[in-house]
Amino acid sequence: MSNTRETPSAVLPQADLAQHSGGDAIAAPPLSPRRRRRGLGWAGRAEIALLAGPAVLVFLAFVIFPVVMAAYYGFYRWAGYGPPTDFVGLQNYVVILTDPAFLQALGHNAFIVVMSLVLQGPIAILLALLLNRRMRGQSLIRVLIFVPYVISEVVVGTGWSLMLQTNGALNGALKNLGLGALAHDWLSDPNIAIWTLMGILTWKYVGFAVILFLAGLQGVPEELYEAAALDGASYWQIQRRITLPLLGPTLRIWAFLSIIGALQLFDLVYIIWGQYVASTAGTSTMATYMVANGRNAGNYGYGNAVAVVIFLISLIVALVYQRFVLRRDTAGALTEPAKAPRTGRKAR
Repeated sequence: MSNTRETPSAVLPQADLAQHSGGDAIAAPPLSPRRRRRGLGWAGRAEIALLAGPAVLVFLAFVIFPVVMAAYYGFYRWAGYGPPTDFVGLQNYVVILTDPAFLQALGHNAFIVVMSLVLQGPIAILLALLLNRRMRGQSLIRVLIFVPYVISEVVVGTGWSLMLQTNGALNGALKNLGLGALAHDWLSDPNIAIWTLMGILTWKYVGFAVILFLAGLQGVPEELYEAAALDGASYWQIQRRITLPLLGPTLRIWAFLSIIGALQLFDLVYIIWGQYVASTAGTSTMATYMVANGRNAGNYGYGNAVAVVIFLISLIVALVYQRFVLRRDTAGALTEPAKAPRTGRKAR
């Protein structure tokens, strides 16, 4: 009696079936993407249209259509009512790119982009590492750090503008503490105002970065920390060699959101400094320039042209950032279809 166990061919996988049938059978190639798409019937297409249709319509109505209309009105000198008739071509765009006030606002935006990354990033990383350890009041501290981010910009701007006035709470506190020499005009002095803005932005938005980094830290395996500790690595060596590299994707996503937000900054500057003080104090941005020279000046065509320029700058920055920075994170998202084995080759 043979001790060899016979396996019914009906329950064998296709590759094993080829082996048991003499080795000359050719494994069937996987379905190509084209065949898979052909297999999607009308029911599947209707389901996709039903689920994605409303989102596509909303995107077209509130994103694409306003951009197209802004580009259209940007070619006219338009007062904001009635059909535009005074066609000026590219004159609005030429004025924008040669206006020293706009170039100054663009420089302020670039400064805010760089300093937001330099200031908020390290602070948020340190706070995230601290809050990632077990400690008393951990949940309360997390809430207190995140609270400024959820407070309305109007409330934040109004509160800080009252505290930072010449006779505001901050200067009053410094004088009461005997530090009156440190009192300054925090909002109007061009040498200090931009740093005041950076302090307010850091206070408000660092909580968002901390929450993102804490979420990223949850994905770091504890086994790596334990292995590094057994090898004699110090706490800071573990953070530098393990935590920060694995936190890289989260850092890059946060940096992208911070850059785009800094390029489109408007509300806090407009609330605290207004449309006129912002330019003299050195805190104007492209968005405040758009409102001051577009809507408030009664030239909506020019304002639409500025909006198009801001959109193009943000789009170019986003595409370049995705191409050279986020590419490493999205490289494995798309995979090529598996190639079918050559016909005539025996399956091993």
